[in-house]
Amino acid sequence: MSEDFTIDIDDLNRRMDGAMTSLRQEFASLRTGRASASMVEPITVDAYGSQTPINQVGTVNVPEPRMVTINVWDKSLVNKVEKAIRESGLGINPQMNGTIIMLPIPELNEERRRELTKVAGQYAENARVAIRNVRRDGMEQLKKGKNEGMSEDEQKLWHDEIQELTDKHIKAVDTALETKQEEIMQV
Repeated sequence: MSEDFTIDIDDLNRRMDGAMTSLRQEFASLRTGRASASMVEPITVDAYGSQTPINQVGTVNVPEPRMVTINVWDKSLVNKVEKAIRESGLGINPQMNGTIIMLPIPELNEERRRELTKVAGQYAENARVAIRNVRRDGMEQLKKGKNEGMSEDEQKLWHDEIQELTDKHIKAVDTALETKQEEIMQV
């Protein structure tokens, strides 16, 4: 009987937290009708021979609730930044003013809001799958422990702990999704 076998619950928790962090970043990039600097974070620009995040070629500001501005540092990149924004799928038409690119955030119509809630649901489902994959890894560790002579009581204890951790993270995903969908549907 192996007394020294343990399952790294901290590692499982860290990996599940990573899925939540990724979900929050994806949610932040979803447009809700309000301006947010995080909307442009996923956009990369072909600058200096490589794909560079937009916040590394200019200063991103939110001067008012329905406007994002990007002050591009290098004049030669202004057109590339504008092109990257147009091709990003944000649905925003950039306006140029010298080296400053203004992104007016239009009101979302009902159809677009519904589409965005579906996208948010897909992001949440991807996070749930990632969390379940971490749970599966934990259960495989448990099977190895069983093969190494772990007692049934210990197996049950670890199983319950892994399941509790999974349930907690799935509930957090559901709560985050609900909050995001309410935010999107707000007029």
